[in-house]
Amino acid sequence: MKKILTLSLVMFLGAPGLAQSSGGGVHLEEANVDLTDQASLQRGAEYFFDYCIGCHSLQYERYTTIAKGLGLSEEQVTEKFIHTRTEKGDPSAVGSLIEIAMRPEDAEQWFAQPAPDLTLTARQRGADWIYSMLQGFYLDEGTTFGVNNRVFPDMGMPHVLWELQGWQENVGEEGHVELELKKEGSMSPEEFDDVVRDITAFLVYMGEPIQLERERIGVWALGFLVIFTFLAYLLKKEYWRDVH
Repeated sequence: MKKILTLSLVMFLGAPGLAQSSGGGVHLEEANVDLTDQASLQRGAEYFFDYCIGCHSLQYERYTTIAKGLGLSEEQVTEKFIHTRTEKGDPSAVGSLIEIAMRPEDAEQWFAQPAPDLTLTARQRGADWIYSMLQGFYLDEGTTFGVNNRVFPDMGMPHVLWELQGWQENVGEEGHVELELKKEGSMSPEEFDDVVRDITAFLVYMGEPIQLERERIGVWALGFLVIFTFLAYLLKKEYWRDVH
């Protein structure tokens, strides 16, 4: 019950933040994610658990959600993605919520506040926002971590994907952010685009795992209504034949 109330509160309070953060005139690139591409979702999950899970949880979903949606067995999910342990020191169960090992008090000491949970980020801000934000880090010596973000200024987060992307600088005029790659990472810009798109697709899926199933159910429901309407029309004609 506590989880449900917390989830409702996050969604309620997230709406104003969404309007403020994504409505500031910042141009967002189109993510163009494909949730039917399981290979993309698998890669996105691997990148997320390699680079993001140290700080950001997905505590409103379970590891079994990953297994079901990404076409993986529970053994594969346990081996690849479960890094937390129980109080007894055993690996977390595959049916447990996706939490992080970092203690809140440590997060406050290192980052001033715990990193936000990302389960509902795609639903609150949209796929384009996530995709553009991950692309939008640039060097800024005036910030705590030496980087800023085009989409989310002063967000207080290090650029964890810098080894892949490299370093960008703001070459725009004052008050306008225009990014230019100054130091290449281990990937080309095209390869890094694919990485960011895969992570975005994974977060979109985790935000609403039922959406593909809902679409499939919707097709069957519409088909049933069409057939039922046709049968009802034939039945109406049969009943009213003598009247007319």
